[in-house]
Amino acid sequence: MAFGTCAKSTMRLFMGIVFCSLVIGVSSEGWYSFFKEAVQDQDAKHFLHPGRVSHALFQLTTLTKGAGDMCRAYWDLMASNHQNSDRYFYARGNYDAAQRGPGGVWAAKVISRFRDYLQVFANYYLSGDSSSVLEDLKSNQKAEEWGRSGKDPNRFRTDGLAKKY
Repeated sequence: MAFGTCAKSTMRLFMGIVFCSLVIGVSSEGWYSFFKEAVQDQDAKHFLHPGRVSHALFQLTTLTKGAGDMCRAYWDLMASNHQNSDRYFYARGNYDAAQRGPGGVWAAKVISRFRDYLQVFANYYLSGDSSSVLEDLKSNQKAEEWGRSGKDPNRFRTDGLAKKY
């Protein structure tokens, strides 16, 4: 799909909102549950046990790197400006983030879910286009799940997309 200048600036705004939501913890799972799982360690007796702290830092690192992978896929999508390649980039971003570990998977889920909400809002409420919203949303979610499950994102690659992507 070709993006115009207005659409690019709108998507940049939406991506800014997505990353801000990661920082302030806007998600159905919540930051508390993520960090609670990150520091759970059956062998550690104290909360500040070095094993727990290092595990939590590892989880936080995988989360930030996974969010970076999602951002890189988004920028590649914008740079490629190739029609119908969005599903490939969604699958690739989720795949790369999932390869980072549990934090990357969590970041990919949150960012993907938030992007879906924004897409529905923008298409339905702002432009009044509801005809293909659900169909497009389901195919995007299929590509995202495919990537997060560790399967090859090239399944969604379109003909003519530059090799550098």
